[in-house]
Amino acid sequence: MEKSIEKDSMSLIQVGLVDTTGKLDPELVQSVASALNIQVMQHLPRFWNVQATVSALPHAGKIPAGVWPVRLVASLPPGEGGVHMDQHNQPYSKVIATPESDEWTIDASHETLEMLVDPYGNRLQSSLAIAISGNGVKDTSGQFNYLVEACDPCEGDQFAYTIQGVAVSDFITPHFYDSAPSAGTQYSYTGAIKYPRDLLQGGYISFIDMETNEWQQILWVNPGPPVLNDLGPAPAGQSLRTWVDAKVAEYKQRTKFKRKLNNGLLTAARKHREKLTKIAALRAKRFD
Repeated sequence: MEKSIEKDSMSLIQVGLVDTTGKLDPELVQSVASALNIQVMQHLPRFWNVQATVSALPHAGKIPAGVWPVRLVASLPPGEGGVHMDQHNQPYSKVIATPESDEWTIDASHETLEMLVDPYGNRLQSSLAIAISGNGVKDTSGQFNYLVEACDPCEGDQFAYTIQGVAVSDFITPHFYDSAPSAGTQYSYTGAIKYPRDLLQGGYISFIDMETNEWQQILWVNPGPPVLNDLGPAPAGQSLRTWVDAKVAEYKQRTKFKRKLNNGLLTAARKHREKLTKIAALRAKRFD
């Protein structure tokens, strides 16, 4: 029995949300960690083979052994994405978070989900090729190897949803790579993605063109139709997701990308948290 318990605990991934800025509301950080814990324990395992928990870490200077941290930081250098590897090639993430706005909760969800679905950033999935078609994409002849990034095709804030008053990211399911659509199939958790290999406004998809053996992206992150971004060959020995995310960050900087916030969702989430805080305070008095 003891061996079985030890084996089960070792298979559980522990993610720690930690504020390195010292400026965020600790109650909000705790609320976000609790919401992400629900997302990775209840929502994500319905589609992906992941066993994980998320908790808030009280000290930025103390990361317990075995915990994959999601570090909330004040800024990132130009061209740097959220995914990282430590000196032992273990994954961790960085997310820009400031007290001025709560959109970082969606980003924290995004980075957590992608880190769990593909910890080392090299997972590829072969499926039908796609091409830009007006304001969207369509299937075309050929085959691509897609980088499995669980949130990128639906990362626009307008497709986020809430858990206990916290805005979190939508994410694709493994059916996203099906060869053809089928009735009643979920291609993303919220259902915003309607068919395999669909790209929603605000998102992007990265892939290897099997004919040229080079990387490309279709990005729909700016106003106007999607665009094709040629990345060339990937560098050897580097996490593909680290490299791809850096390329996206460079593209956004070059095109003067401006994020379109889902202010309605963020406001509704904030009001819900305020009610939960009031309920918690009233409940605590009942135990006096």
